[in-house]
Amino acid sequence: MESVTEFMSMGGYGGYVWPAFGIVLFVMALLWVASMRGWRNSEKILATLRNSRREREDVAE
Repeated sequence: MESVTEFMSMGGYGGYVWPAFGIVLFVMALLWVASMRGWRNSEKILATLRNSRREREDVAE
């Protein structure tokens, strides 16, 4: 148990390291969520554009 405590304290810098690590994980999670939302939005726009093009091509024939 002592080695885990020593690891978590990181030579006295654990109070700085662990919150920084948590902040980085939080920001990375936010970036992932934002990227996924943007990707889904782009997919919807692409599907709309493709459907619109098909409709225009059908009318032109």
